[in-house]
Amino acid sequence: MSIGTYLEWVLANTKTEWWHDSADPSELRLGLERGAIGVTTNPFLSSATMARNRAAWDEAIEAVRAANLTGEPKAEELVRHVVTHAAALFLPHYQRTAGRMGYVCAQVNPSRAGDRESMLAMARRFHAWAPNIAVKLPAVSAGLDVLEDCVAEGIATAATVSFTVPQAVAIAEKCRAGRQRAIQAGIEPGKCFAVIMIGRVDDYLREVAQDNQAAVSEADIRQSGLAVTKRAYRIYRERGYEAILLVAALRGTYHLTELAGAELVMSIAPGPLEWFVAKDHPREERIAREVPADVIERLSTMPEFVKAYEPDGMTPAEFISYGVTQRTLGQFVESGWKLLEGLR
Repeated sequence: MSIGTYLEWVLANTKTEWWHDSADPSELRLGLERGAIGVTTNPFLSSATMARNRAAWDEAIEAVRAANLTGEPKAEELVRHVVTHAAALFLPHYQRTAGRMGYVCAQVNPSRAGDRESMLAMARRFHAWAPNIAVKLPAVSAGLDVLEDCVAEGIATAATVSFTVPQAVAIAEKCRAGRQRAIQAGIEPGKCFAVIMIGRVDDYLREVAQDNQAAVSEADIRQSGLAVTKRAYRIYRERGYEAILLVAALRGTYHLTELAGAELVMSIAPGPLEWFVAKDHPREERIAREVPADVIERLSTMPEFVKAYEPDGMTPAEFISYGVTQRTLGQFVESGWKLLEGLR
């Protein structure tokens, strides 16, 4: 691979890797050409590709119609078509890396976020679709319990709707517990990816700051997600966690340039992908650069930032009521899963 673009430089010279945040077949093929080694999908992306690129999915939609499926089974079957298409594209990478990478995410029904039994049953079904499926579970108390069970059964997972250090730590601890159970049972543990939706942290805290007239600047807010991610990354390195951080929802080039060099995965959507292909950026590893102490001090005047930044800022029982968690779950339901259920 030539190293003409910034993205190519990152892939060739650092431990940072990337997954394509897309469900569209043509975008995924381009992602493969540009070095993507996995795929993050969600109900919104599945719905969007079927609405935007109807010709590519006519056969799948007709099969679902012919089966007379409605409601949740219908949405799940449509997700299956989208995810297995992507899984087939990335299966060669999964095989070349002996299951280290090459995964495609399949997210459980976000309206089931508190339902352990339903999510575990759905995870088992998704796992059977292809060997390189990573089941996406919400990083709330119920979802974390299911994540541990999945890892113990050898099912790959990705914990999503995750924005904070305490969530990242809880994911890693549940992953470790699941791994221990798997090893004791003589089972190969499932891989585990821990999402941090970095841009949604900034979005949420910006609104909180404006509403509360907090004494923070826009420059401070733009570093809040970075502060959370860098702290989570330090903790993962210190504790030797097996889970792999997966940074998603980029809002600017700084969300990659300031993490470059970290041994983690960046989830990059088609639009942001062009930021790192069409333009150059400083070619240096910046993961070790700390967010300035005065920025952390100002952000810490906001209780919602403290919840996100401090490892003990929230308990797992509080994750589901954190403001941005509720917002994101709602968006995945209303702008994704429900649209799949109602797709004609």
